[in-house]
Amino acid sequence: MKTPLLVLLFASLIVRVVAADAPAYPPHTIGNSQLRVLPANAAGRTYQLHVGLPAGYAANPDKKYPVVYVTDGYWDFEKLSTIRGGLVFDKVVPEFIIVGLGYAGADPDYGRLRVWELSPVQVNWNEQSGHAAEFLSTIEKEVIPLIEREYRVDPSYRVLGGASLGGLFTLYAMYTKPELFNAYIAVTPAVVLNDDWLLGYEEQFAQAGRELKGRLYVTVGENEGTGFVGGVLRYNARVASRKYPHLAYDFRIIDGERHAGMQLESYVRGLRFAFRPLAPETGPGTFP
Repeated sequence: MKTPLLVLLFASLIVRVVAADAPAYPPHTIGNSQLRVLPANAAGRTYQLHVGLPAGYAANPDKKYPVVYVTDGYWDFEKLSTIRGGLVFDKVVPEFIIVGLGYAGADPDYGRLRVWELSPVQVNWNEQSGHAAEFLSTIEKEVIPLIEREYRVDPSYRVLGGASLGGLFTLYAMYTKPELFNAYIAVTPAVVLNDDWLLGYEEQFAQAGRELKGRLYVTVGENEGTGFVGGVLRYNARVASRKYPHLAYDFRIIDGERHAGMQLESYVRGLRFAFRPLAPETGPGTFP
């Protein structure tokens, strides 16, 4: 039996009235955060920065803060923002500024865009890949100067972090511009890209007699794909064998976790490791 047209029109009217009367709840936003859009660069890339200021930023006008730059800001900025407060409360890190590196525009295709930036070499499944050098140059010449010019930044301590392709980019940046950052957090880095290309790049670095300095934290999930885990384990063995005297290095397998679920714990532990030299307190806590 067909529903009479008059009944359908009446039901539609009720739905519209109810929708119109529903309260307009405000969206949830992250406090003390800003979005900054950079002008398009020479390659036509338009970046958006997710800037997260410490809770005490406005109340302490003379204080300067270290900065954590993180790739895939549209995803990982929220992760770091969630983590930061607890670590600061526990006094295992200082207050710090977060800068998430992302893209401007409405509904960008993150999966496609990030491969351009984060892969250091072209991969056979994406001819638009392999532009990590250009991205690193943009960070060095545009992003960092902007942040250090317009915010109260301690330029003596910069941290770079990222996950998956972002973790690979973090390691690439460390070997390409080892003086640009003081600490690195490489979460489940995609070392296996192009048959362990990174290991060859690392070998060139070592054979040139160059040294790593600062702090490096690397993780992988215990239950990630066997081949993927194997690449990270090979990298761990390689960097551990170098025994760089001025590099503090730590590696951790996040037990029971896969590629995405392991990332929060990795950033928690990675931030603690990266900021250990600046931690207000060390050792067991006194509260509660």
